[in-house]
Amino acid sequence: MVAEQRVEGEGDQSAHVHQPRVHAHDHYHLTHRHHSGGIGGEWKHETSWQTHSHNHAELKHSHDHSMQDEERDHASEAHIHDHTAPTEPRA
Repeated sequence: MVAEQRVEGEGDQSAHVHQPRVHAHDHYHLTHRHHSGGIGGEWKHETSWQTHSHNHAELKHSHDHSMQDEERDHASEAHIHDHTAPTEPRA
């Protein structure tokens, strides 16, 4: 069952829907590494990147940046997907 998406409030770009798609591009993954030990120790962000086909579910949203900036900056955003089946819908 897919959750219904809605937008509350509206940014400079009207609410719009991105259709589901499968594509490939270099994309980033972020790891939070606890590196100083003990409770309340410091966390470090570690970044890695790779290229492979992966999917994006349908997305309905609004934002303040331009549609051109959204497309241009897509590959620099962190992505979440199952590496055993990166083109399959998540359960």
